[in-house]
Amino acid sequence: MPAEPWNTFHAGDNLDVLPMLPPGSVDVVYTDPPYNTGNDFAYADRFRDHAAWTAMMRPRLAVMREALAEHGAIFVSIDDNEVAHLRLLMDEVLGEANFLAQIVVNLNPKGRQLGRGFATSHEYVLAYARHLPSCVVEGSSTEAVDEGDFPLTSPDGRRFRYLPLRNTNKKFNPVTAPTLHFELYGDPVTGRVATTSFDGSRALTPVFGDGRPAVWRWSRRKVDERPDDLECRVIRGRTGERADVFQRDWLEREGGRRKKLRTIWLAEEIGSTDTAVAELKALVGHVFESPKPTGLVRRILSTVPADAVVLDPFAGSGTTGHAVALANVADGGTRRCISINSTEPTRTGSNAQLAGLATVADITRARLAAVAETVGGGLEVVGKSPDIR
Repeated sequence: MPAEPWNTFHAGDNLDVLPMLPPGSVDVVYTDPPYNTGNDFAYADRFRDHAAWTAMMRPRLAVMREALAEHGAIFVSIDDNEVAHLRLLMDEVLGEANFLAQIVVNLNPKGRQLGRGFATSHEYVLAYARHLPSCVVEGSSTEAVDEGDFPLTSPDGRRFRYLPLRNTNKKFNPVTAPTLHFELYGDPVTGRVATTSFDGSRALTPVFGDGRPAVWRWSRRKVDERPDDLECRVIRGRTGERADVFQRDWLEREGGRRKKLRTIWLAEEIGSTDTAVAELKALVGHVFESPKPTGLVRRILSTVPADAVVLDPFAGSGTTGHAVALANVADGGTRRCISINSTEPTRTGSNAQLAGLATVADITRARLAAVAETVGGGLEVVGKSPDIR
C-alpha cells in the first residue's frame, strides 16, 4: 500500500465536511450531485423546485471553490433538469471568465425509452477553472491520439506525419507576427533546411495558398535547434509546383503526445450507464441505479497531472475513487481522492437496503473498500455512518 492511501472517505454532510479541508488543497473536483429529477433511487432526488435545488447547491459550490488550488478546476455532471440553472450558478460562484467547457456525455446510447418526448441519450459535464490563467487542465489527452493520423515511417521505424511549417491561420501574418516572416533555405533534393544559405539551396519565404505573404510557426532559433525535424519538399499549389518547408511531426515525442479532446464524449469511448452498473455490480452488487462509468472520470483525470488531489463531495457509489485507483495502476500515478457522502438512509425496499447498506454513505464505503482490496491503494475512512459497528 502507498504511504498515503489513494482513497479517503468522509461520511457526513458535505457542507459540514468541506470547510474542514485546507483552502487550496485540492487540484480537481469531479462530482455528480442530485439532478432534481423527482425520482427516488437509493436516495431521494427531489427538491421542491429549481430555486430549492439552486439554494442547496450554491453554498456547496462556494466551499468547493475554497478547497480548490488556484490552478485547479471543477467538473460537475448534470442533466437537462438543472443544466441551465447550474451554468448560471457556476458563472456566479466560479466566474464567467473561468468557464472551460460544457461537455455532452453520451451515457445512454439507446436513449431513455420511458416517458414522453425524445429518447434522451446524453447528459452534461460543466467544467470551470478556479483561475483560468493558472489552470493546469490541458483539455487534451493521450487517449485521443489516433496512430492512423501518422501514416509515414522513418528509416529508424518512427511514425510521423508532415505538417506545413508555415502558419495556416491567416490571423498570423507579417503584420501581426513580423518576427516570424523571414527567409529559410531549403534543398528539395536532399530535404535539408537551414536558416543560412548552403550549396544547392534556394531561399524560401512562407506564403498562403493564394500567394499572399504568411509567417512560419517556428522562430529562427527553433529551426537552428531542430533542423532534422524539418524537410524541404516540392508540392503542387494553385500556381504550379513550388518548394516549401514541412515539419516531421512524430507520433512518439518527449512528454507524450496529446490531442485536444472534443466536447462530445461517446459511450464507446468512456463507457455508459450500463457499463457503470456492471462495474459496480462486480464489486458490491447492483446497489445504485445510475452510477457514472469510471471511464468518464478517467478521461477528466487525463487532463490534469498524475499526482493530483481529487475531491468528490457527492461521491454516490464511489466511482471517482475507483477511477483514481485504476488510473494510478495504469500509469504509475500518485493521485489521491477525497470522497464525501451523506449518511442519508437508503430508500426502503431499494437494492442497497436489501443488500444491508443502510445509508448512502455505506454504498460509497463498501465500493471503496472493495477497490482497495481488488485494485489497491488503501482506504482511510473518516467518520462513521450509523450502521457501522
